[in-house]
Amino acid sequence: MTANVRYADVEVGTELPEQVYPVTRLDLVRYAGASGDFNPIHWNERVAKSVGLPNVIAHGMFTMAEAGRLVTDWAGDPGALVEYGVKFSAPVVVPDDDAGARISVSGVVKEKRDDNRVVIALTARSGGAKVLARANAVVRLP
Repeated sequence: MTANVRYADVEVGTELPEQVYPVTRLDLVRYAGASGDFNPIHWNERVAKSVGLPNVIAHGMFTMAEAGRLVTDWAGDPGALVEYGVKFSAPVVVPDDDAGARISVSGVVKEKRDDNRVVIALTARSGGAKVLARANAVVRLP
């Protein structure tokens, strides 16, 4: 695959269009099966509340993956992503209803580096809370 975005066409301050990713309990069950993380706080409301959580929460890595999806969709090539790191700042609470939760992700190019690499700062929010902190991705563009 080749990236859709060219290094020469990107400037510091270039914004990645915001995307909203829905999250339902079914998504969490599917993710648990794929990842092997069957911690009941991700699917059992009684257990989640017994440990002080407001409700079932999404897996942190699931949340991180959804935010990273903004970058790989924008670049057009998952292989363009060369570095990615976040800190988890708040959980994504997923109610047991048809709507579930939503993760809104936006990004901005904050640095252009040598070797056609750009650093993208991501912002991810759910339920009014910033769910990721220090979320940065580095992509290499053609």
